[in-house]
Amino acid sequence: MLYDIKLVIDYAFETPAAGARQILRAMPLSIPGRQRLIAGSVSIDTDAVTRNDRTDFFGNQVTEMAFAEAHRDIVISLAARVDVTGGAAPEGPSCDMAALKFALNKDRDLGPRSPLHFLAPARYTPSDRDIGAWSLGFGVDGLAVSAIVANLGLALHNEMRFDAEATTVDTPAAEAFAARHGVCQDFTHIMIIALRHLGIPAGYVSGYLRTLPPPGEPRLEGADAMHAWVSAWCGPETGWVEYDPTNATFAGTDHIVVGYGRDYADVAPVRGAMRTAGGQTSNQSVDVAPVDELPLATV
Repeated sequence: MLYDIKLVIDYAFETPAAGARQILRAMPLSIPGRQRLIAGSVSIDTDAVTRNDRTDFFGNQVTEMAFAEAHRDIVISLAARVDVTGGAAPEGPSCDMAALKFALNKDRDLGPRSPLHFLAPARYTPSDRDIGAWSLGFGVDGLAVSAIVANLGLALHNEMRFDAEATTVDTPAAEAFAARHGVCQDFTHIMIIALRHLGIPAGYVSGYLRTLPPPGEPRLEGADAMHAWVSAWCGPETGWVEYDPTNATFAGTDHIVVGYGRDYADVAPVRGAMRTAGGQTSNQSVDVAPVDELPLATV
């Protein structure tokens, strides 16, 4: 599936902001056998003194920007075309928990996708007694790890209610779990904590999700949003699979990967710092459009 992706993030400040520095992680990755970034660009409406495009430890694309002049607003725009040819569902049964533990004990790899990086608590995914106790019902002896991932993700989907107004980016996963509502970030963090409690390496996937309008309704420009789901390691033969607990499905060709990390802190779309006084507002608009659904150009 060929997609055109547009992202616009704008900030407005009550008083001019000085010394601003921004870090953007929003460009889709190229992943062999999964998706290919055909073209992509990032533009900023305010001149940056310095700009550095690089990859981070986990292989995600990063754009760093620093501004010398004080300004009242910043608009960051991204455009990309991506060809998605596969998903991240398991291809057949994986090993069981005993074999997974044995494989992890033997593993000495410390590369970016080593499962060893995804076992310990992190900033947004600390250990939690209640989530851990809930997870124990899914770690069935002899069951394939991939089946445990799917069963736990489906149960979380059934118990949680999606509510875009219930939480913020800084709401603890334990609080969202106790209330049983939240957004995709909450679903993802809770599932990561639960899988790690069982001894299954799990991480955070940031990306875009193609959403479909109601039957008979047109797509709304900018109505999509950045999305999050879970990456879980199911042993050396199966490797990494990806499960979306918000939608109760393994990631498919509607899921477009931007980045991998231990939790949101590693792949936040925008992070920054500046000197300012007074309030500020921020808006984000995302459009994910299959190329064959775009209107034909007129001549």
